[in-house]
Amino acid sequence: MRFLSTRGDAPAVGLSAAIAAGLAPDGGLYVPAAFPRADLDAIAPDATLPEIAAWLLRPWFAGDPLAAHLDAICREALAFDTPLRPLPWDDTYLLELFHGPTAAFKDVGARFLAACMRRLRAPSDPPLTILVATSGDTGAAVGAAFHRLPGFRVVILYPDGRVSPRQAHQLGCFGDNVHAFRVAGSFDDCQRMVKTALGDTDLQARTPLSSANSISLGRLLPQMSYYAQAALRLHAEHGVAPDFVVPTGNLGNALACVWARTMGLPIGKVHLACNANAVLPDFLAGADYAPRASVATLANAMDVGAPSNAERLRWMFDDDFIRAQFTAQSVDDVAIRDTVRALAAEHDLVVCPHTATALHVLARLRDADPSRLRVAVATAHPAKFEGVIEPLIGRSVPVPSTLDHLLRRVAHAEPLPADDDALREVLLDSVR
Repeated sequence: MRFLSTRGDAPAVGLSAAIAAGLAPDGGLYVPAAFPRADLDAIAPDATLPEIAAWLLRPWFAGDPLAAHLDAICREALAFDTPLRPLPWDDTYLLELFHGPTAAFKDVGARFLAACMRRLRAPSDPPLTILVATSGDTGAAVGAAFHRLPGFRVVILYPDGRVSPRQAHQLGCFGDNVHAFRVAGSFDDCQRMVKTALGDTDLQARTPLSSANSISLGRLLPQMSYYAQAALRLHAEHGVAPDFVVPTGNLGNALACVWARTMGLPIGKVHLACNANAVLPDFLAGADYAPRASVATLANAMDVGAPSNAERLRWMFDDDFIRAQFTAQSVDDVAIRDTVRALAAEHDLVVCPHTATALHVLARLRDADPSRLRVAVATAHPAKFEGVIEPLIGRSVPVPSTLDHLLRRVAHAEPLPADDDALREVLLDSVR
């Protein structure tokens, strides 16, 4: 299978090359030359997540050196559950994606990417630096996935003061080959710095770089698997395709749902739940697509003003089609707080601020049409946001053992200006 750049000015490449590069040479994002169709008769609705991932991704890996390793990669990366839990309302479910080692959905893509990358590396290859900009959860997942992996260095950039204290601790707790930098700026600054470094050919020649953000195919592809698993099970049980309500920042998680539906999975409507960063809701309501500076919210991992994967979505479909097929709604901090309080008080359901945006949008959709089968996506464990959640619900949130293990480690992050040249100097330090 071949992959193209969204910007059309780079040669087509195979999957391994696309995963290894992260970003196309022309600055675009890799997309499939054609979408494969899933053979729905070849998988059982009750198959495990690794089985579904291997089945779904086999045509994407066809003809690539990684194809022989696909089953092992899926077993290695997806060694935890993504349970589908009924909610208190008829025909509504919560897809819990936070049971991995860093208590966020980003573990799925980060572990899959690391499993692919270590198989692509030859012993004689120079060390590869994995660059990651994070608004809270991505960096920890990538740090955990690549920690102490020979031949790799991880450089994490996060906006200083704009992640939760526990998120910040996770980002700086690994040490060894994982280096965290707290940037004096926004997530969008961090993302710009990463893209600039990846596109710097002189820098790449001196110290090879790759990406672990959702611009990476190695992270995006495996995220289709949990949507496929949930859709297959619910379709088998209810006979209809479920809708999904996805908390959305950089658009990678929601795009994985769109790609799974494009492959033929029984998925209905895809609803984007955004915080006060309203680029996507405004665009889908008819405004020009206009990235802007991000604003800080309680759902900090979604504080994105220039969602990278919008480029992939707009490569797939024209703007009118996108507006006809998808919805996006903004949820402000007041509504997030109210939703967290109400769910805990009325249903003993404790959720993170990002999941609360999805559940708030789900409630709006149910009020408008209670007849549809819907799934809200839970993207992180609420214990990562105890400073927000515990005052609202009036009690402590138990910390899962995986998160507790990381919080017991010593953490450290270096300050860094929101400047492309400052990151370049950091990256070159390793080769001087």
